[in-house]
Amino acid sequence: MKPPYFIETLALNGEVLHRHRVLELPIRLGRGYENDFILDDPYAAARHAIIEAGPDGGMVLRDLDTMNGVICRGRRHATLDMNGDTVFRLGHTSLRVRAADYHVEPELLDRTRHGWEGLVPGLIGIVLVWLIALANQWLIDTQPFQLVRYLQVLAYATGGALVWGGAWALANRLFGRYARLGRHLFILGSALAVLAAFKAGSSVLAFGYSLDALTRYSSHVLILIAAGMMYYHLNTVKPHNERRFGATCLVLALFISGLVMISNEQRTGSVADSHYMSVILPPDMRISPNHSVDEFMGDVEKLKPRLDRERADLVADDSKGEQ
Repeated sequence: MKPPYFIETLALNGEVLHRHRVLELPIRLGRGYENDFILDDPYAAARHAIIEAGPDGGMVLRDLDTMNGVICRGRRHATLDMNGDTVFRLGHTSLRVRAADYHVEPELLDRTRHGWEGLVPGLIGIVLVWLIALANQWLIDTQPFQLVRYLQVLAYATGGALVWGGAWALANRLFGRYARLGRHLFILGSALAVLAAFKAGSSVLAFGYSLDALTRYSSHVLILIAAGMMYYHLNTVKPHNERRFGATCLVLALFISGLVMISNEQRTGSVADSHYMSVILPPDMRISPNHSVDEFMGDVEKLKPRLDRERADLVADDSKGEQ
């Protein structure tokens, strides 16, 4: 290994917190000031370990008979052969040593959309959350207008958005180095806007054109939208795992959709969320032609033979059971 050598102090997620350059071997490590690398760690000895050249030219870490020793992969070592990827712990401090000739990977393609970082996307996300919350409150508000109720909705929406975005920003900081709170708020606001647009659009189309399947199975579309939101959050945290995150979110969405259908079938006897469209709008929004009473009665008449047959089969089965 070619000098100089770099001692890296690592965080729990593997991020390099500090890098110290040492010109040659041996390298003495410990809490005392006579060492080449000083550990500010009360669980490290004054003279804790030494890194020397091994017989094959590599680096060998040797414990200097300390109380807490040298820990690597959960085991204590008196001596430890090291390469540039060996992570070891002295006291509570995780370290890694790399020589100047350590091979680094080629640079990654920068897929970060830097225009969607910071204050502006965060404000757009917050405003979208506000608009959706206010619109929802307006739709369900049956009391005389009171400003305080809408201000409370804004406060709750802001708090919820900051908690959600903050949790993802914390995960982003732990696993992706940067917090990116603004982008996570934008993803949340955009997802809620798509959800609201689908709910409103599907209700209008279902009522206007008799496309009741849009509302009867709407929960599955909502699950897909939520999975898409999770995908964009995860892809913001780790931008180079698109396929893995996409497959994970898709499988999770399919699994939850399956659970919803099973629950619906056990609850109502049908896999649909409801037997008919759940939102009834003013008659003027109806575009499909209405059916006359005669047409309705004709359809019922067509059902009658099948219903009679099923009823007769049921009576026959009950009779056999009693015998």
